[in-house]
Amino acid sequence: MVEELAQADDAVAACVDAASWALAEHDLIAALDAAHHLEQRLAAVKLALVRELDGRGTARAQGASCTAVWLRDRLRLGVGAARRLVALAATLDTGPAAVRDALASGSVDVEQVRVIAETIETVHAAAGAQAADKAVGVLVHWAGQFDAGGLRKLGTRILDHVAPDIADAAAAAALEAEAARAARDRHLTLSEQTGGRLRFTGTLDTETAGLLRAVLDPLTAPSGPDDPRSPGQRRHDALADVCRLALRTGELPQHGGDPAQIVVTTSYNGLVGHLNADTVDSGLPLDAGTLDSSLPLDAGTLDTGLQLTPETVRRLACDANILPAVLGGAGQPLDVGRQRRLITGPLRRALVLRDRGCAFPGCDRPPRWCDAHHIHHWADGGTTSLDNAVLLCGHHHRHLHHSNWTVHLANDGHPEFTPPAWLDPEQLPRRNHYHRRR
Repeated sequence: MVEELAQADDAVAACVDAASWALAEHDLIAALDAAHHLEQRLAAVKLALVRELDGRGTARAQGASCTAVWLRDRLRLGVGAARRLVALAATLDTGPAAVRDALASGSVDVEQVRVIAETIETVHAAAGAQAADKAVGVLVHWAGQFDAGGLRKLGTRILDHVAPDIADAAAAAALEAEAARAARDRHLTLSEQTGGRLRFTGTLDTETAGLLRAVLDPLTAPSGPDDPRSPGQRRHDALADVCRLALRTGELPQHGGDPAQIVVTTSYNGLVGHLNADTVDSGLPLDAGTLDSSLPLDAGTLDTGLQLTPETVRRLACDANILPAVLGGAGQPLDVGRQRRLITGPLRRALVLRDRGCAFPGCDRPPRWCDAHHIHHWADGGTTSLDNAVLLCGHHHRHLHHSNWTVHLANDGHPEFTPPAWLDPEQLPRRNHYHRRR
């Protein structure tokens, strides 16, 4: 086999060096068909070799934890691809010979084989071995007309062809199983990137996918024939519109004592020249028309610590749900926006401006994940004031209440934490240096 594969390698090398540009069109197409056909046949050989190596335990004998890890290093594959290769090799070895023969003959590709194998397994569980054997022939025939995606869709109704008497009941059971898988696998991941951007990844269940499409689709149409945005950019802007609409309802749950909102911080000098005195003194949410768009505006900072351009601050200032938070030259909170519905709102926003997140040393939790902790407990007579408060995430809030750590405000007004003696015999005060200070 090694010699024959070496000969095949020489033949392929000759094709690589051949001048494809010199071929007539019909020869070019024929060569493409032949290359694809050969690729599938080689895949069958490769899977057979992987299965034999796995069965012999070669990977463990050479010090690897499993065959997939060994293949990852040997063939420089991703570990996911290596695991799929081992799984498919096992499936082909134990599955119907017709599927293995179809791949070896080059009439199906690896992805089609994967779909066929999964579908046959489902049919076998639902209708037995006889129906599964019939399904093999049907699926291999369909593979000559449809790609893996089309084959998977057709496979959902394969029982109509091989076991019509139980097809409806099996379809209902499959639907319930799919709903259970969707509920189990649902997730959404937000990954921070440079510049404050977020990357969304995840899987939505069927109901949520329908909700998302229902709210995004009406907002993703081009604004006109000259709309320069790509479809992806229009979907992005539609999601932003939905978030703004949700904020305006006033029905979102609170975050650490504040309603859902955006707080934009800018310098006193940068803001006071562009707002009328009544708006700044009152601390009310910025209103449309309060900014002079012809004058420069200092860059702003969200309460998450991310920077905004002056143009973005100017635009956000027209939104009634954006609260101004004005800082003096030394970074002290001079004035914070007020909302009549929440008595503690101004105090909490001042606390956020000072601590910028969980103040416990080494913690990176943002303000909206945090609680306001009384340094001198309220039950013991402590006041509800900025000088007696510190921002803590839920974990560190509980930890401070049930440990020997203590907290106080230093001379500069920022919190310092003293560890217990068993952790630091000298009990040197510690600060959180994660959050940037201004």
